[in-house]
Amino acid sequence: MGTKEFAFKSFKVNGFLMLFLLLLMLCGVVFSFFLGVAGIITGSFLTLVWIILLCGFVKLEPNEAVVMIFFGKYKGVLRETGFFWVNPFMSKKKLSMRARNLNVNPIKVNDKVGNPILIGLVLVWKLKDTYKAMFEIDAQTMAASKPGKDGSVTYSVSKQMDAFENFVAVQSDAALRQVAGQYAYDNNLVSDSEITLRSGGDEVNVDLLNELNNRLEMAGIEIVEARINYLAYAPEIAAVMLRRQQAEAIISAREKIVEGAVSMVKMALERIEDENIIEMDSDKKAAMVSNLLVVLCADESAQPVLNTGTLYQ
Repeated sequence: MGTKEFAFKSFKVNGFLMLFLLLLMLCGVVFSFFLGVAGIITGSFLTLVWIILLCGFVKLEPNEAVVMIFFGKYKGVLRETGFFWVNPFMSKKKLSMRARNLNVNPIKVNDKVGNPILIGLVLVWKLKDTYKAMFEIDAQTMAASKPGKDGSVTYSVSKQMDAFENFVAVQSDAALRQVAGQYAYDNNLVSDSEITLRSGGDEVNVDLLNELNNRLEMAGIEIVEARINYLAYAPEIAAVMLRRQQAEAIISAREKIVEGAVSMVKMALERIEDENIIEMDSDKKAAMVSNLLVVLCADESAQPVLNTGTLYQ
């Protein structure tokens, strides 16, 4: 989607120069009131002109922009930093181009396998295209305050940026639901090679960033960074999933213990045979393996038993 934004190229004057000229004009207005009736009429007219010209000043700080509108017609955007004077009949809509943070509160969604989870994100966004931001979405109506007694509405930069932030928040909610539904929470119900929300990390964040930029391109908004900052099972299944994770951890630990115990028993039998410590038939080996595995795999320390007879009864 192309942009219709272009730089403001109409007449503009250095603000300090125009301010000096207006001060000279003000002195002439005051002087004209001492010239009789004709001077008063002239002074009144010049006062009206002076007030109108005073409305043409515009000041821009770094990373600010002013959208110029002349009786409904888009005349470009002024991004040049400084103090200027332009046609006072221009409508000047100031926008902030600075980056902003947005912390999206955790929302409940279903992951790829249908488990309800809580997921939240934090993102950094900023305006990129002022034309789209002002005219492709109804940002000005969203930013306008409630009409006053005379039916008029007021405009401010903070209200305009709050309107954009609200637009980003709604689209972020939709994008987060879309991306979260493409991945499982973890590898319990999917293959170990499949990317999940817990293990995906950068891959999931990249997908989320692309989805957000696709949704917000129409509004001239760019997402600089987006990251998942909260991920958990929903409360109704959290306790069950915790017990399952604990069981999996116990099973995994037991596997390691058995693997190590078998290795130690094998080493012990090989040492006994290599060094001819004692001759053992198959029954004695089986009994020794059983005793060693019980000792090595038990949760508690083994209790020693003194055997005063033969090695095996």
